[in-house]
Amino acid sequence: MAEHFRQRLPNSMSVTLAMSAEPQFTGPQLTEPQWMGPAADSTSELSSPPALDPLTSVPANAPAHAPSSLSEAAPAPERQRLPPLVDSHCHIVFRNFDDDLDAVCDRWRQAGVRALVHACVEPAEIPAIRALADRFPELRYAVGVHPLDTGHWLSDTPSVLREAALADDRVVAIGELGLDLFRQSNLEEQLQMLRPQLDLASELDLPVIIHCRDAAEPMLVELRSRAAAGRCPMGVMHCWGGTPAEMEAFLELGMFISFSGTVTFPKAEDTHQCARQVPADRYLVETDCPFLAPVPRRGKRNEPAYVLSVAERVAGLRGESLEQVAGASTANAQRLFRLPLDLV
Repeated sequence: MAEHFRQRLPNSMSVTLAMSAEPQFTGPQLTEPQWMGPAADSTSELSSPPALDPLTSVPANAPAHAPSSLSEAAPAPERQRLPPLVDSHCHIVFRNFDDDLDAVCDRWRQAGVRALVHACVEPAEIPAIRALADRFPELRYAVGVHPLDTGHWLSDTPSVLREAALADDRVVAIGELGLDLFRQSNLEEQLQMLRPQLDLASELDLPVIIHCRDAAEPMLVELRSRAAAGRCPMGVMHCWGGTPAEMEAFLELGMFISFSGTVTFPKAEDTHQCARQVPADRYLVETDCPFLAPVPRRGKRNEPAYVLSVAERVAGLRGESLEQVAGASTANAQRLFRLPLDLV
């Protein structure tokens, strides 16, 4: 996520920011993609991203990639019978989708994406996400504050999030919340924002979407403490980039593991091993678009249709068919987020 997503609300949408005392949306405070995770080192592909254009968050010489046909949007071996998929984490509210979102929607539908779960990084973008849910009936969404957006956490933010969640039954999760010690070291400040959101998820019986980067240990401490007290919500570790041992620890707490475009990166060996090991009933697939476009589109703008490439790579790593992975990940997303049966 990047500074260029400031002032997200497009001119073409007449949406009133109806929440009282709510800050204007300024976007998450990130300057590079989130996939530089715990396993990154100075020589790995994961720690050497190409130079980013400040206006697009993709390499300066890479235009937004618009597939001209289903064969590009859905690179599956059996294009005539694509299995239903759920993109369990996306950000199509960001401004680099303004000009072609209808075409993006056409492509995700052609690729077999039956449902999307839209993450939220700060409260001021909730009205725009809600408007997207009005526009695209397959979209469900979360409400929450990203761990790097501590500047958007105000005294009334918990009540703003609670009101938004209760006002719309299309809200299926709280998040994305979490801890990020790669970009910042303000652990206590992030915990002060994380804990009320976990409390809210428990209160409303909603799952959480967790962003955890270079912070597995403190996140596990927090969740284990809650589990011991019987108040740890279910949830998903989004854009998984941890080790197999860390994955097992989160699985023991009832968390799901979600794989993004990073699973297609050749040097993401820990992620590959996690995809092989994760139980069939505990993983999801996602894009985290517009970031983390999977190989062979890496470095270009990501979009929901490309979750098919993620599912294909997971299938290859597990030695399973695309249909098996699509069926399992879709059923898991449906169960975790309580998606309507007629949606997927």
